[in-house]
Amino acid sequence: MTPARSATVFTHRRPAETAPAIALLREIAREAGVVLRFDPVETRKHGLEPAAELELNASVETDVDICFALGGDGTVLSALRTYAGRHVPVFGVNFGEIGFLATVERDEARSGFAQAFAGEFETLLLPGIGISESSGEWLAINDVSIHRHPGKRVADLEYGVGRHDIGRVRCDGLAVATPAGSTGYNLANGGPVMAWGVEGFVVSFIAPHSLTARALVVAPGDVLSVHNRSREEPVDVTVDGRPVCVLPPGEHIEARFIHAQGCLAQVAGTTFYERLREKFGRLASMP
Repeated sequence: MTPARSATVFTHRRPAETAPAIALLREIAREAGVVLRFDPVETRKHGLEPAAELELNASVETDVDICFALGGDGTVLSALRTYAGRHVPVFGVNFGEIGFLATVERDEARSGFAQAFAGEFETLLLPGIGISESSGEWLAINDVSIHRHPGKRVADLEYGVGRHDIGRVRCDGLAVATPAGSTGYNLANGGPVMAWGVEGFVVSFIAPHSLTARALVVAPGDVLSVHNRSREEPVDVTVDGRPVCVLPPGEHIEARFIHAQGCLAQVAGTTFYERLREKFGRLASMP
């Protein structure tokens, strides 16, 4: 990678936690001659004042060299969606719990920022899931999930691939996950972990009322459809944990595998399997 000259900065919702890292990022940016772009939300959040290394109240442009995401996986996912298909590397600093998508931990921020500005990192292109429904279209980098409404009856969901009906399950919902998202909701559902680089997406069920409901890995060229077969109950649809629409009875969504949507920065030599061992080993040891 070539050295950076401009960078977008996104942070999570607790500015007091990321303030020391922002100060450090500004210091290293000044030394490297890099301009840091903060949109109006980030400018207000951190109370920033004009400085040579800052561009404040900036629009989100697609011609920056790198994007820094200081937060948890949700912040990194938001940045990846912002630059989906643009090949802008997203460099994550973990200020969350697990930080499976983070490039470095918060105590590695100084060396990480220096490496980022020098272009000393690798990139991994992540696929996405495009979903469409009568009211709109959305892109997920991690997963799409369908949930029954709290306090309502269980969902009645029918799913199929292409022209083939696969099954119908009464359940609390289902998740459709990319390989990057397979370690999230899908894993909690008992679905398989898919290594980064595997093509396709996995469908798993949330609390199925069935002894035969099993996770399904769908080929990248196939289109998955999920129908709400309830007579009365709508279900909620979320993308990467964000509510996007309500699926009424009788309606359906379609999901498609989309190549090379997110561009994730990685420390040179990092592998999926090392990340899996480190992050989930840490989770197992947490009180």
